[in-house]
Amino acid sequence: MAQVDERNQQFFPTAAQLLSLYLMPSEFEYSYRVTYRDCTVGNHVYYSRYLDLLEGARGELFRHSGVPLQDWQARGFIFPVIECRLRYKHPARYDDLLAIRLWVTRVEGVRLHFGSRILNQNGVLILEGETQHVCTSLTDKLMRLPPELKSRFEPWLQETTEV
Repeated sequence: MAQVDERNQQFFPTAAQLLSLYLMPSEFEYSYRVTYRDCTVGNHVYYSRYLDLLEGARGELFRHSGVPLQDWQARGFIFPVIECRLRYKHPARYDDLLAIRLWVTRVEGVRLHFGSRILNQNGVLILEGETQHVCTSLTDKLMRLPPELKSRFEPWLQETTEV
């Protein structure tokens, strides 16, 4: 329950209320504990490791949708990244427990796009990002996304207008 300072009538939200501001109902969440190998000498996660964390979370999202990436590959579909954008907001450190949150922003034609954010155990925003993928065959030929994919990702779809 939120606390109110009786003297100043100021509202102080609880940690859970603050976290709820960051979690949309249609986001997939994957947890990750920062290991020593993820960190620099300065004890913060090396900038490129965030791409690995997002890749791991996307793999779990596919698995959670009912068809793991390996099964899509066996059917002849792969989803290479063609563009990514990351905005670093705060450093993650050794032993932090990270909440990696993903949602689908576009699933049409050959394009599959994801939005993401990473928060630490205190609800501090660590990173915001987007990855853009295309659907190809194993021989890199562009292919339309299978209709089944859109229906499987429907729970996490938050379409946005892109510039």
